[in-house]
Amino acid sequence: MRLKRVKRPQLLWLVVPFVLFVGVLPLANRVEPALGGVPFLLLWFAGATLLTPLAVWLTWRGDHR
Repeated sequence: MRLKRVKRPQLLWLVVPFVLFVGVLPLANRVEPALGGVPFLLLWFAGATLLTPLAVWLTWRGDHR
């Protein structure tokens, strides 16, 4: 029995949060520059957290087309 391989390139959107949280961590792991007294790493994680639902939504939208 042979399984049919389905191409689903929209799943690549789910790589974006992984790269933002883990892949770029060595580059973003710094306190300076601090914007408004908030360390850069905290701002980076907040931005990545806000972009994660967008990546999931793009994956969902591409999967339903």
